[in-house]
Amino acid sequence: MTHEDDKTSSDFPELGFYYHYKRDPNGAINNYAYEVIGFARHTEDKSFFVLYKPLYETNWSKPATFQARPLGMFMESVMKEGKSKQRFTKITDPEVIATLTAIRDTMYA
Repeated sequence: MTHEDDKTSSDFPELGFYYHYKRDPNGAINNYAYEVIGFARHTEDKSFFVLYKPLYETNWSKPATFQARPLGMFMESVMKEGKSKQRFTKITDPEVIATLTAIRDTMYA
């Protein structure tokens, strides 16, 4: 395991839009969509966290809030329906990004 002080830029996700593995591909375009906005470092144990904004509302998450997840957990693979997949997958489709940008701008105006 990499020591926290040995992290390089390749150990972190790129800033931008991501889907969580729980996303329903038949659901709304912003279903389980997030924007990674930066990183934080714990002041005591020096561990890193990924900071992101949800692009949908839930009972526990309202607009204008941020979420944080440990870097290792953000980057790890998970099992879904017997298959390994990334917990978060970067969104690269320009049309989806444009739509999510508009949603973000409305939610976080």
